[in-house]
Amino acid sequence: MTKVVLVTGGNAGIGFELSKSIAQKGHKVWLAARNPVSGEEAVAKLKQEGLNVKSVRLDVTDLASIIAAKEVIEKEDGKVDVLVNNAGVGLIDQDQNALTVDLKIIRECFEANFYGLIQTTQTFAPLIEAAASATGYAVILNVSSDMASNTYQARPGSQLHVVAYNTSKAAANSYTIALAHELKKQNIKVNAVTPGYTSTKLNSFGQGAKDVTSSARILLPWALLDKDGPTGLFIQEDGKEMPW
Repeated sequence: MTKVVLVTGGNAGIGFELSKSIAQKGHKVWLAARNPVSGEEAVAKLKQEGLNVKSVRLDVTDLASIIAAKEVIEKEDGKVDVLVNNAGVGLIDQDQNALTVDLKIIRECFEANFYGLIQTTQTFAPLIEAAASATGYAVILNVSSDMASNTYQARPGSQLHVVAYNTSKAAANSYTIALAHELKKQNIKVNAVTPGYTSTKLNSFGQGAKDVTSSARILLPWALLDKDGPTGLFIQEDGKEMPW
């Protein structure tokens, strides 16, 4: 069965590679991008491979753009089988020390990583529910981070306490738990998955990290879960559960 899949932040990095991987499995992908030019350029690359991919403008921090994107997809497809909440910011190059971080940096991270994820999910909920009603299930995949794990960060030797990014992603994890419980009765699978340290624009293309293709490969099975797949989990890069 061909699924309709929406990937936010799909024009670059992990989002682009995941969009490509999903489309290569024969599914239709709506590649959502904040910048419509970047979105169209990304789609053009994938269409060269004959993939069923379309671009839609969607800025997770701009509710009007989310609503407009929902209307476009609803008119053409009437449902979303899989929502991948991938878009986000890190601002890792900014001071994120617990005592000196500027609240503007925290607010910017939360706007994209937390509030943006919520308003995107809420806006597309009717289309996700329509898919679940038609096929018996649907999927929401929230792309998370190792640093969103409070258990992991509380270890005595833990590092990288970048509080704007970490707390926004931890908050998104908490929302994932609540959402999974709320949607369980409709058999809508909701999971958070961290692909691990990956070299992307978010971390200024950090050295020693895995490439985006490898990370997309980790996320792919969670985007394309089957009807009997699990829900309400936080999964690390080896496929095992990560402590919240």
